[in-house]
Amino acid sequence: MPKDFDHIVIGAGISGLGAAHFSTRRGLKTLILEASERIGGCINSQRFEALGGYWTEGGGHTCFNSYGNMLSILDDLGLTAQVQPKVKVGYSLWKDGKRRKVTSQLHFFEAARSIPRIFKAPKVGRSVRDYYGEVLGQRNYQDLLQHAFQAVICQPADDYPAEALFRRKPRRKDVIKAFTFAEGISTIPAAIAAQEGLEVRTGQQVAEIQRQDAAFSVRLQDGSALTAGALTLAVPPDVATQLMPAGFEAARDAISGIGMAEIETLVLAFDKSALTLPPMAGLIAVEDAFYSAVSRDFLPDARYRGFAFHFKPNALAPEAQVERACAILGTSPDRVAAQAHVANRLPALRSGHGERVAKLDTALAGTRLGVTGNWFFGVSMEDALTRSRSESDRVFGQ
Repeated sequence: MPKDFDHIVIGAGISGLGAAHFSTRRGLKTLILEASERIGGCINSQRFEALGGYWTEGGGHTCFNSYGNMLSILDDLGLTAQVQPKVKVGYSLWKDGKRRKVTSQLHFFEAARSIPRIFKAPKVGRSVRDYYGEVLGQRNYQDLLQHAFQAVICQPADDYPAEALFRRKPRRKDVIKAFTFAEGISTIPAAIAAQEGLEVRTGQQVAEIQRQDAAFSVRLQDGSALTAGALTLAVPPDVATQLMPAGFEAARDAISGIGMAEIETLVLAFDKSALTLPPMAGLIAVEDAFYSAVSRDFLPDARYRGFAFHFKPNALAPEAQVERACAILGTSPDRVAAQAHVANRLPALRSGHGERVAKLDTALAGTRLGVTGNWFFGVSMEDALTRSRSESDRVFGQ
């Protein structure tokens, strides 16, 4: 049966874009189908045209020189030379209505007593609360670390797998340690999607996927169908469960219990005259309606400042979110120059996640169905691309 494409990828977040990039570089005719009208997923540089194109990150906000797979893509696309250094600004805690130093909640003597355990304490199979409470102390975890970790993953951190929170990666010394781009991190998805040989179609709702002999058939909700020799699901686990074709029941069962965390992100831009706050990386919330606030101060603009507040789901109505954020920033809603509300979803991983992934990989072995996302090794952009690279190698050969 003739095929429309060599490879179809479902999902245009960084996982799907990475999977498509790797197959395109192999010379394979590749198509990405994205349900929304926007590519990038959790990479979302909110651009305000009314402010002359000023942007603030509404999702992922930092790349590092330890992101090896991402840097290989930047090398391929000629983007490595365009990276912008980030100004060194620090985070503060937001507790009891005041900004405080992060170290104000650190119990130094407890940390000094506990930290030697980090060299022998097992990490695999343990929760964040269990592991970090042991190696840095229970009081440090309760008063500081749990809030800092929640700020990173935008969800309760206690039961998150410890091995999925941070993974050590080798650094490339020829690249700035922490970087962004002049137009934000959305520069990366845009460049991947624009390369020759890769087609991206947005607003495409997939109704069903079937395996047909040595090919896959993707039926869209408008009734049309496309075929490919290989297919990659680069979607959240709940969506992957729904789209898994017949014959892959073991794969579906392996991931059917993985949850998702909803995050309500409020992006605000202000004229500099509206704020008296010193430059900062952002705020880590302690027992508040939001997990964290991340600023655009790492790449200063001549006129504007921007902040993204990551609110807990259903904690506040949209108008109340604006009022709360402005109160924290020491200004008023009428001083907001531009705003946007962004809905983000991140995987809510739990103990035993490694076993789930192992069962999935066993079920996929020997097939041309790939499954990738930010729910395998961790939620960072590099974690997602690491999975996409390994699935590309498995499906198409190294």
